[in-house]
Amino acid sequence: MSDPTPDIIGGLTESPPRRWRRRGGGLVLTLVLATTAILAAAYFAAYVYFGDRVPKGTTVRGVEIGGLTASAAEDLLTARLVPQGRLPMAVSLNETNASLDPTTAGLSLDAAATVSAAGGRRSAEPSRMLALLFGGDDVAPVVHVDRAAMATALTDLSADLDKAPTDGAISLRSGTPKVTPARVGVALDQAGAIEALQKAYLTGRHVDLPFTESQPQITQEEVDRVMTEFVTPATSGPVVMTLGNHPITAKPKDYLKAISIQPSGSTLTPTLDPSRLLTALKPAMRTVADTPEDASFRIVDGRPRLIPAKVGVTFDKADLSTHFLDLIVKPAGERTLRIKATTAEPEFTTKEAKALGIRRRVSTFTTYFPYAAYRNINLPRAASLINGTVLKPGGTFSLNDTVGERTAANGFTKGYVIKDGIFKEDFGGGVSQIATTTFNAMFFAGLEDVEHKPHSVYIDRYPVGREATVAWGALDLKFKNTTPYGILIEARVTKSSPSAQGIVTVSMYSTKYWDITTSVGPRTNYTQPKTRTLKGPDCEAATGLPGFTVDVWRYFRKAGSSTLVRTEKFHTVYRASDRVICK
Repeated sequence: MSDPTPDIIGGLTESPPRRWRRRGGGLVLTLVLATTAILAAAYFAAYVYFGDRVPKGTTVRGVEIGGLTASAAEDLLTARLVPQGRLPMAVSLNETNASLDPTTAGLSLDAAATVSAAGGRRSAEPSRMLALLFGGDDVAPVVHVDRAAMATALTDLSADLDKAPTDGAISLRSGTPKVTPARVGVALDQAGAIEALQKAYLTGRHVDLPFTESQPQITQEEVDRVMTEFVTPATSGPVVMTLGNHPITAKPKDYLKAISIQPSGSTLTPTLDPSRLLTALKPAMRTVADTPEDASFRIVDGRPRLIPAKVGVTFDKADLSTHFLDLIVKPAGERTLRIKATTAEPEFTTKEAKALGIRRRVSTFTTYFPYAAYRNINLPRAASLINGTVLKPGGTFSLNDTVGERTAANGFTKGYVIKDGIFKEDFGGGVSQIATTTFNAMFFAGLEDVEHKPHSVYIDRYPVGREATVAWGALDLKFKNTTPYGILIEARVTKSSPSAQGIVTVSMYSTKYWDITTSVGPRTNYTQPKTRTLKGPDCEAATGLPGFTVDVWRYFRKAGSSTLVRTEKFHTVYRASDRVICK
């Protein structure tokens, strides 16, 4: 068997292995080209079939749109998400809540852009083709913002939610410190709000809107400083001011009313009003006055209340106001201030008033009077002059001395009086009604009758035998306090009207000493009126009344005892009131 003979090609020899390699390489190339053609055909087919579909598994806010055509995906998103987008959005600005209508605010879903962003667009890009084959992702919706509508909505929202900064403040005028805390101002960050609302649209989540802050001029730190350095020590307790030798204790609730905490730039400064201080200190200075004032009594709810006397104190008010703010911040034990002053004691002291034993009403009497304009002037005036009179044990009351002369200057007007048995016009007409009522209050209090004169003719609105008339310089009503207690006289008048009688009430307050009873004898010794004819402009016609004599007895028993101590008789003779004819 002979050896193989090498092939001769172009004068060169070629071995068998090389020949075999050429044949294999062509085969591989053919296979590659065939595979590429198949893949290209498959890729093209996938592009043709899936090119306008959304990658499988794609969701938008929980809505499955994977595998749908772009058009179908847009329709589904519109149907599912647009109604949700019409619901109000809950928003807040620095913990202040509100609601926003997203439609009015210009927020809307851009379904086409959302589907496009999700891959629902025809494209031959390999990444998209891979998404079509292997699945998409959860995609956020594309939100469109109408800038003009959004700006209007946020402006309205700012008006409701923005808060201007509040300066801290301290008020003392009520007598108790009241603090207004400083507050940082907040304003809606509109640019940031648009972004936050876009992100939260369709999520149903509460939106905390971004904001900017502005600081108050008077900060909380400044408020705290003034509270610590001034208000707390100023309210820590009372202060004692000694005016001459008279101590005055003032409580914070009183003097704080005269102090204000005034802003000055970024600080708070305590400021004192001197005139308001004197007014505020009146409760503390109730025992002093510019001039001394005697103790007195006032009837409250039917019982006498003692009004303490006041020491007269004169001092330089500037000495008080100049040092007062420094005084009230001093520590305990040092809260005292001595002010140079002169003092004057009252004539009737509180101690003396208490010793009188004026504790309850011991007698009262009421009379009535018909309407007359002059009576509505003269009776209240006389009562006001008598009211509040204090009669000490052993003291004597004089109506003329107490009321004074009945003149226009003394507040009286002309009215009718009885002179020579007939009515005449003169100043002080009607004052005898006060005298009669006072006489009866004295009568039942058991006081001593010193001087009284019944009317010359009987007036039937008065108790018979127990009445009195007065005339300046001629007739007076006087009685003496023979009890061991003081007597407080209260006189009150209710004015009359054309349809209602007037009322006069006189009461006496003391400690009950006597129980008084009375009796009235028969009317005797009648006399008949005469007829008189008079001329002149001051003539007053009268019908005339008979005169008579009557006796009245007063019986004295010690309070709470049935034993009769003594009896007193009042004998009264009334003359006839003549019939008067005027010509």
